[in-house]
This record gives sequence, C-alpha cells and structure tokens, in this order.
Amino acid sequence: MNRVFCALLLGGMLFGLPALAGKRYVDITTLGAKAGKAQDNAAFIQKAVDAVSLAGGGTVCIPAGDFLTGPIELKSGVELHLQMGARLLGFPDIAAYEKAHYVYESGRTAPHCGLIYANSQKNIAITGMGTIDGQGGHPAFNVGKADPGGRPMIILFRDCKNVVVKDVRLENSAHWVQYYTDCEGVRISGLKVYSHCNYNNDGIDIESKDVVVTNCIFDCEDDAICLKGAGDRLCEHISVSNCVAASNCNAIKLGTGSSCGYRHVTISNITVRHASEDNFRHWSTKIKGVTAPVTVISGIALECVDGGICEDVNISNISMRDVQTPIFIRMGRRGSDCSGSRMRGITISGVTAESESMMSSSITGVPGLRPENIYLSDIDITAPGGGTAEMAELVVPEAENTYPENRKLGQILPAGGLYVRHADNVYLSNVRFHFRSPDARPLIITEDCNNIVQ
Repeated sequence: MNRVFCALLLGGMLFGLPALAGKRYVDITTLGAKAGKAQDNAAFIQKAVDAVSLAGGGTVCIPAGDFLTGPIELKSGVELHLQMGARLLGFPDIAAYEKAHYVYESGRTAPHCGLIYANSQKNIAITGMGTIDGQGGHPAFNVGKADPGGRPMIILFRDCKNVVVKDVRLENSAHWVQYYTDCEGVRISGLKVYSHCNYNNDGIDIESKDVVVTNCIFDCEDDAICLKGAGDRLCEHISVSNCVAASNCNAIKLGTGSSCGYRHVTISNITVRHASEDNFRHWSTKIKGVTAPVTVISGIALECVDGGICEDVNISNISMRDVQTPIFIRMGRRGSDCSGSRMRGITISGVTAESESMMSSSITGVPGLRPENIYLSDIDITAPGGGTAEMAELVVPEAENTYPENRKLGQILPAGGLYVRHADNVYLSNVRFHFRSPDARPLIITEDCNNIVQ
C-alpha cells in the first residue's frame, strides 16, 4: 500500500475519534465572513458551524475585528472561539431572530430567542477573550419596554448536555444576557458581563442540572445571578462561587418563575454592590426611605411562589453593600396550584451587609404556605436607622398573589432588623444589627411563627 495513502487513511480514521475532534479548526474569514458593519456574516458562521459539527467536532474561530451577525445555531461538538480583539455584533433587526425561537416537542414555540442558540445539542462551547455585543440598545429592540416582545438574548441554550462558556465578554443584550434551561452539565467561568441598555438585562439565568459558575463579574440592569425554577425539570445541583454581582434589581435570586423549583444549591464567596449604571430604575426617587442614589433591591432573594419547591439551599460568605434589603425569603401563591409547594432547608451564613432602606430583611410565608427550617448564622447588617415607634405598629400586607419583591410588603417594615411571619423552625445564631442613626423599631418581630430560636 502506498505510504502516502496509508498516512491519509490513518489521519482520516483518527480524525473521527472524539479525542481528536477538536483538531478541526475553521477561521470564518476563509468562508467569506468580513469584518465591519456592512455585511451580515451569519450565513458564513453557520456554514462553518455546520461543517465542523458534521465532521465530528472542532473549533470555529472568530478572529480579531468586528463581525456583524444574525442568529447562529451552535451544534454538537463545536467550540465557538473568539480571539482577543474579536467582536460579534448582533444584527439590529428583531425579525431576524424569528428562526431562533426553539420549539418544544409538543410543537409549541417558546417566546425566547437568542443570538447564539442551541437546542438538544451536546459538547458545545463558547470560549476566548473576545466580545459578543448584542447591540440591545438599538431602537429595533424596543428599548425601555418591560415586555420582552421577542427581544433576543445573547446566549440561549435549551436541553443541551456538556456546555462550556469561558472567558468571553458579553455586553448590551436586548433581553436576558444568557439563559441555560433544561440543560445538564454546564460550566461557566471567567465571564465579564456588562449590560445596561434595555429592560430585563439579567446577568445569568440558570434553569438546569449540574451547573458550576465561578470567577465571573456580572454588572447588569436586572437580576445579576438568577436561578429559574419553571423548566421541565428541577433546577438542581448548582454551584456558584467567587463572583461579583452588581445589579439594579436583585443580586442573588432564586425566582421568580418557580412552578418546578430548585434543590441542592450552593452559593459562596460573592461580592454584591450597586450597578455601574442606572438607566431605568431610579429607586431613590420612587421608594420612601431609600438612602442611596443607586441600589440593589435585595442582596439575597429566595422566592417560591408558583407551586414548586425550594430546598437544600446553602449560601455563605457574602459581602454586600448598596442594598435595600439584605435577605428576602418569600413563599406565596402567585401560581394557580400551590398545594404541593414547599420551602425548607435553607442555610445563610457569613453575611456582611450595608443596607440603604427601611425595608428590613424578612422571612415570610402566607397562610397555609410556610417556610421552614431556615438557618441564619454569623450575619452582620448595618442599616440607616431612623425608625419610629409609630413604624413599629405598621401592618404588613399579605400580598400573597403578587410579584415577590421586597417593596410588596411595604416600603417600611415594623422591624428594624428582621421581620418573620408564617414561618416555622427559624434558627438565628450570631445575627447582629447596627444602625447609623437611632431606630425605635424592635430588632426582630415574629408573627404566627413556631419555634423561632435566637
């Protein structure tokens, strides 16, 4: 047999092996992609993705330069790699993203769409030191409207396995920045997220199983680190650590969608602060008693209001400032059937917080739905103070059917430090409250509670 032919045959055989799948490498400019803002490069990038996936896997490279693109469907075995200096710019036409809505097995089309999207794929990755800019502040994306209206996310992965997103910068999303729903085996690290150009600019939304997020910076208009619980499967076995969460809404949030729920969640070593921009919220002009111009709504918000479960959640070593409410734990019945809902086994420890409002920390259920087995330890909170004896007599609304947010319980709570209602087995250890000015409200108020241990 000819020696050259043998070498080619061997090479072809080896290329098909998974261990060498990543050896295939395609630069998008070799297929016709051009830097600049005049050409939509989606067709060229998609051609590279399709070819690499079909060949068994490998890398699609975005070289240095600005490349305009419409939606791209990432496929199994493909790593989309952005070199330093590379920028993908989302095409500013909402109609271009109609094909990027995933379709459920039932045939129903999901409302969400993405610039980089994948549905039922495996072994996919987005890596590199480049940037993906969704251009979400363009007028084409309905800037300032609370309703998403088909606005695309930057990354949308559904029902995918073995996902890696590493080191890239994600900015200016038209909707949530990134959403991982019903996936399994997701590894997120080293991301720099900056998005303040539109409503709904969550930093990361997770609704999956076996997820690790580490060493990321989220600076965004809406919730920074958000776990959703409304997927087809439980959001569980989640680890988030060593991150910065800067937000005009909630910094660390489990909610709001919670029809299915969350379980086995660990969040640690998070720095919480106000966002770098505030283009929409302006809380100090809307809420009485907010003492700083730019604030986070809640540093830690755990919400279970749609009939699902929230259990085995461990949050530790959190440093927060510029927050309205340090800890907000809420159970309710916004959903149509909450008969099987439960919220239990929550541990929060090692929290240092500087708050900027009269909306104190709270643990609240509603009649018939009671958080239980809540452990707070080594908590140190400094608040503005200024509470009066009259404020201590305020009646807190049940608000059991409303959107779960701190201000739904009132812009002032009767407790200076912690308000607890309709809850059982709450354990407080080394929980301290300080005030920058005198406060006449009781430190802790409990109503309709069983077994509150201090």
